Amino acid sequence: MQLSNNTILITGGATGIGLGLTRRFIQHKNTVIVCGRREDVLKDAAAELPGLITKKCDLEDPAEREALYAWVTKEHPGLNILVNNAGIQNWMNITDKDFYSRARQEIAINIEAPLHLTSLFLQHQPLTTVMNVTSGLSFVPVSKAPVYSATKAFFHSFNLSLRHSLKARNIEVIEIIPPALNTDLGAKGIHDSFPPVSDFIEAIFTQLQAGMTELTFGFSEAMTKAGPAELQAAFTRLNP
Repeated sequence: MQLSNNTILITGGATGIGLGLTRRFIQHKNTVIVCGRREDVLKDAAAELPGLITKKCDLEDPAEREALYAWVTKEHPGLNILVNNAGIQNWMNITDKDFYSRARQEIAINIEAPLHLTSLFLQHQPLTTVMNVTSGLSFVPVSKAPVYSATKAFFHSFNLSLRHSLKARNIEVIEIIPPALNTDLGAKGIHDSFPPVSDFIEAIFTQLQAGMTELTFGFSEAMTKAGPAELQAAFTRLNP
């Protein structure tokens, strides 16, 4: 993909990895639109990044996804890149009383929303690129976040099919595969010891410039290359 002069929608683009992507794409002279559920967070991002376009949207709600698509394609008809980044991570156990309700929310946001948005934006003729954020946990799950890990494994598999299916339309499918990073994913503080988002963003933009379509860093790079024995060893380390 070309790194400049695009119009890009980044879901969950006002915090964490999404904000890192937003900052870098703006540096590369792109028009960037971000959506999210929290108005205050969107305002903070817009204050930091002049020119950033924000839109409040609850991606858990199918009607709001459809409204987002209608608004973007009307107000920004040149949009050509969709970045499905928004996601939630619940640390929980299947024996928890609220397990099912929290699992349903994860599935709605981590699977249903990006599937729905991808389907919608594939109707938008200028689309050239779909970028989907998965995880190193796509390859080896952590049992404290069982549904999150499974949703990312689902989307890694879906990316492979999507890339193959869209070849004939010359739409590029790029998978961003982060390891654990210093973000508030899951809860504040639990990832403080992990690498900063800025290091990850630097690495994946180098890979984008090289034309790669599976973008990895650290643990996630190792897992994409691991064999069965290495994956089992990683599972044992993550799930003592």
